[in-house]
Amino acid sequence: MKTSILASLASLLIVAPVWAQDEGASSADTPDTSELLRRDDPDSLPERGPLSSEPGTTVVLRGLDKVTARTRDFEVAIGDTVDFGALSITAQYCRKRPPEETPETYAFLQINDRRTDGFGVDVEGEQVFSGWMFASRPAQNPLEHPVYDVWVIDCRA
Repeated sequence: MKTSILASLASLLIVAPVWAQDEGASSADTPDTSELLRRDDPDSLPERGPLSSEPGTTVVLRGLDKVTARTRDFEVAIGDTVDFGALSITAQYCRKRPPEETPETYAFLQINDRRTDGFGVDVEGEQVFSGWMFASRPAQNPLEHPVYDVWVIDCRA
């Protein structure tokens, strides 16, 4: 008990001079809250110039079959669909930043899990993913499938 009281008093003695300095500072030295919030407003940011790269025409993906532990690299043209196991992967868009900028490759993919009726006849599948994937963050891949993983490798023009 005595130790905790002494520790509290010691911390107050250390911090007290800092409080005194803060009270002496003028309000012009510190930005107000509304100014800080305006800095985070995307509408108040200066206009950006045109993008420094062109959209790609082909996405390079890597797929992992978790059952067999085999990977396969495949290319998907923008607007086309490719089958990987029971998945149908449609690439909608991809872009790769130029080398002088922070490297990043990203693609917008739609992935459907194809189903059969038990007799081999395809029935309407379920969309298991629709969104952006980033090559620099494959561990944050939001595709959650019990058998397959898919991630972006490259975007080619």
